[in-house]
Amino acid sequence: MAKGSIYIYSGDGRGKSSAAIGRAVQAATEGKTVVIIQFLKGRGLEDSEFLKRMEPEIKLFRFEKSDENFEQLPQEKKQEEISNIKNGLNFAKKVLATGECDLLVLDEVLGLVEKGIVDGEELKGILESREDTGIILTGINLPDSICILADEVSKIETVKFKVWE
Repeated sequence: MAKGSIYIYSGDGRGKSSAAIGRAVQAATEGKTVVIIQFLKGRGLEDSEFLKRMEPEIKLFRFEKSDENFEQLPQEKKQEEISNIKNGLNFAKKVLATGECDLLVLDEVLGLVEKGIVDGEELKGILESREDTGIILTGINLPDSICILADEVSKIETVKFKVWE
């Protein structure tokens, strides 16, 4: 029987990934190992270099190759990126099967379901294979079939936004 908890950060506000990363850092300070797999983010994120310095406690992976937003890619590039994304999901399955970490963060994985890249049932299957590993999911839209599996769901919404100077 699965014991690892499922945490979800969803909604149209900013800060879902930041909340997940904050929880990952908290777990690492408690001596736990963390794997973060980011989807639909493009490359060159500001947090990636900082997180790379936190290895081996926190390991960051990104399987997509393009710097561009997925929606703006030509169809041929989208297909290539879908293949890369599926490699990332297969890696997530391997991480769960081997118990490689205490916490697995699947950043923007809910966007994969929303865009039809991954079937909700496939994501549900990944979550159900977790055993003792905790999992954090992020994304804008949360399907009911995934929501019912969660131990904790946080809805992030932007009330006011001002760019940092």
